[in-house]
Amino acid sequence: MTDRVNRSGLQVSSELAAFIETAALPGTGVEAETFWEGLSALAHDFGPENAELLKKRDAIQAQIDGWHRDRAGQAHDHNAYCAFLREIGYLLPEGDAFEIETANVDAEIASVPGPQLVVPITNARYALNAANARWGSLYDGFYGTDAMGTLPAPGGYDQGHGARVVARARVFLDEAFPISSLSHADAHRYYVSGGALLVDDQPLQHPDKFVGYTGHPKAPDTVMLRNNGLHVQLVFDRTHVIGSRDQAGLADVQLESAVSAIMDCEDSVACVDAEDKVQAYSNWLGLMRGDLEESFEKGGRQLTRRLNEDRIVTAPDGSEVVLKGRALMLVRNVGHLMTNPAILDRDGKEIFEGLMDAMVTTLIAMHDLAREGGNSLTGSVYVVKPKMHGPEEVAFADRTFTHVEQVLGLPQYTVKLGIMDEERRTSVNLKECIRAAKSRVAFINTGFLDRTGDEIHTSMEAGPFSRKDFIKRKAWIGAYENQNVDIGLECGLSGKAQIGKGMWAMPDMMAAMLEQKIEHPKSGANCAWVPSPTAATLHALHYHRVDVFAVQQKLRAGGRRAYVDTVLNIPLAEYQKWTDAQKIREVENNAQGILGYVVRWVDQGVGCSKVPDMNDVGLMEDRATCRISAQHIANWLHHGVVDGQQVMAAMRKMAAVVDEQNAGDTSYVPMAPGYDGIAFQAACDLVFKGREQPSGYTEPVLHARRLELKAAQ
Repeated sequence: MTDRVNRSGLQVSSELAAFIETAALPGTGVEAETFWEGLSALAHDFGPENAELLKKRDAIQAQIDGWHRDRAGQAHDHNAYCAFLREIGYLLPEGDAFEIETANVDAEIASVPGPQLVVPITNARYALNAANARWGSLYDGFYGTDAMGTLPAPGGYDQGHGARVVARARVFLDEAFPISSLSHADAHRYYVSGGALLVDDQPLQHPDKFVGYTGHPKAPDTVMLRNNGLHVQLVFDRTHVIGSRDQAGLADVQLESAVSAIMDCEDSVACVDAEDKVQAYSNWLGLMRGDLEESFEKGGRQLTRRLNEDRIVTAPDGSEVVLKGRALMLVRNVGHLMTNPAILDRDGKEIFEGLMDAMVTTLIAMHDLAREGGNSLTGSVYVVKPKMHGPEEVAFADRTFTHVEQVLGLPQYTVKLGIMDEERRTSVNLKECIRAAKSRVAFINTGFLDRTGDEIHTSMEAGPFSRKDFIKRKAWIGAYENQNVDIGLECGLSGKAQIGKGMWAMPDMMAAMLEQKIEHPKSGANCAWVPSPTAATLHALHYHRVDVFAVQQKLRAGGRRAYVDTVLNIPLAEYQKWTDAQKIREVENNAQGILGYVVRWVDQGVGCSKVPDMNDVGLMEDRATCRISAQHIANWLHHGVVDGQQVMAAMRKMAAVVDEQNAGDTSYVPMAPGYDGIAFQAACDLVFKGREQPSGYTEPVLHARRLELKAAQ
């Protein structure tokens, strides 16, 4: 039983209450009584409205299901369908033109396009790595990955591979920072004279790209450059293993990489109770105070990781330039759906976790607002709010944060809001969603996986969906991606807010990422998600090649490329001429991803995993990827593409495969041959009870099964 204390009518876990009162509140100027009364008001005054919004989701879904069932066996009438969605209030009228009024936004959000990391806040080491990924070594990024097509030879330093890395980096420097009558590959000396950078006595073609230096101007230790808003630091050291072999003594090329990072309390974590929430909040507190650290062993040595310091260089005019050493940190709260047993209301019911997150994460961010040179230099707090369905829910989030600001004594609109465009009811009403929080919006983005999971669940009764790879090729996905950018630009986000794109899910395939992910800045997105600090450094190359604001200006002048009508094209299978082998392989591929993710989530509390697929390609799996896979099998089951026996056979077969893939993990509990563990049952629930899950979300099943396991332990 959880030990609880009464706080303003709330029954609060003693562990959480102690954290709030002894760690989070001191230093903010907020009294404990004020905080608890404000949270109690959220739970008791805002909680019922939250519940009504969820009931509206269910009612709308029931109407859509009924519409499709009534027309079973008939050809889909797209025009009648769109008219029906307008009739039931799913598809709302679009209002007059407007632009967002968000103020006091940091440069990393408003004016510096670049990569964005998303990291589970419960893992302090990962959180620190993400914050420190503001800067990364291009040499390391090229050397340690397949970015150049091959990996280095095993063993010691591969000089041949290293030489290719240096040559490739010089090509980048020539592209981004060309020198008059000279290539960086031929340079012998970099020095500063008369406030200008000279390379073998030649100036840069664009002298204004020189930002500053450290050390002596005639033989600088570092040179700082800037292109498209992103900085690049050349590091010179003739005693270094690389610099000693380099004719110019260039030991490294360090890129400004993860300009921003989302510290995630949602999809990539497994927070099911007070213990988990305190861990998440504690790490967020350490980041906001600047004192988070984590010790670990690596290579036989004990290391301690802390937040990096800022970088200081001497400007051409002799003044001091301070460049941030850490990514601008946003925090992703949970959505409107889930409750958490950490706090019970006056009736003994769990309060909505999103309301708790709103109050606690904002309180914690006040520690940053109270110090100079911290996370936000403009006095803002950045909260990403996921899984909202339509403008009413965005407006509810806006009012929630207004209440939080009033309780905590913050100016209204201190909290900036990130809207995840990942549910269809938000996609088709995106302009009105932005309008509902026009003084807070600092971020919108697309999320293909959650968006597809919602697409399948919303249209579950319409018929069997295409195979997953073919869903991506349908017209709706391109329209969805384009419309997000188009509407963001129409609403004045350029220069004020981020327009983002989704995750690169294959962290070991950097050559493919370099080839493909340049499409994100080319699409007009000024940030896009990457799975690691190394990926951030490599993806930063794309923002040097593409002037995102020039792209946005051209796109806005051209008007919308995509419209709601195309977004509402349901990606159903048109012919269904699948062989039995194709059907089983599709189900097995889905089952393998679900099981590989769920077994770690339930048994180990790991909310984000690199899970090998059927071809042993490591894929980043979180609840979004799990949602689409589970809903896809549930859809095929419902429409008789496969039957229950076939699905269960696939689940058992792939459980054995996942067991084998995890054989080296001493803490791993195999699912086969008993198939009776809690984790396997959770995976089966997601599939066989998939149609029953609210919006097809995985959280209710995963939370219940994780709590079951923790209770058993």
